[in-house]
Amino acid sequence: MMLYWLPDAAASSARIYRESYGRRRLDLVPVPSGVMIFPRDLHRPPRRWVERRFTDLRHWSAAPRGRHLAALEQPGILVEELRVFFREVR
Repeated sequence: MMLYWLPDAAASSARIYRESYGRRRLDLVPVPSGVMIFPRDLHRPPRRWVERRFTDLRHWSAAPRGRHLAALEQPGILVEELRVFFREVR
């Protein structure tokens, strides 16, 4: 928290969240897509909601552990799932 408070960067670091939730777009996404759900993430949409929007869903996975910052917390799991997804798309 101090890394945001001392340099007065808290507002700018939270800006992306405010802007993202302020005007959420729900356009269809027709490109090959993959989703990985982490058990302690901030937002875990049901698969049927994801399938409605991502019309070419090729990969769905639930990680055994991890949270919002999965790339920092569980990089091995994330990298392996990315490899699996791109093998399927290739």
